[in-house]
Amino acid sequence: MSDISEITNALVKFRDERDWEQFHDSKNLAAAISIEAAELNELFLWKDVRESEKVDKEKIKEELADVLAFAFLLANKHKLDVKEIVLEKIKKNGEKYPVSKAKGTAKKYDEL
Repeated sequence: MSDISEITNALVKFRDERDWEQFHDSKNLAAAISIEAAELNELFLWKDVRESEKVDKEKIKEELADVLAFAFLLANKHKLDVKEIVLEKIKKNGEKYPVSKAKGTAKKYDEL
């Protein structure tokens, strides 16, 4: 069993033991990802770059775990292979951001 499958199975078991699948429609899972991502962002709010690198790692772990958990559940709901879709996206981004044009710049692909 892959690590991603192990995580997803544990999340589904946790969810099912509490009868929460009824609340896990696509809209609510996507909203939960966004809300948890906002909570992650809040940890860095109003901090300069140096301060942001000193944010409590335990708090980062908590919020990042929430984002990932809901993302895995949404992928599972739609029978998407997380490894496959991430690798596919990396490939697409490689085409949009070739090293020869994108290396060392934060410009968007349409500005390269």
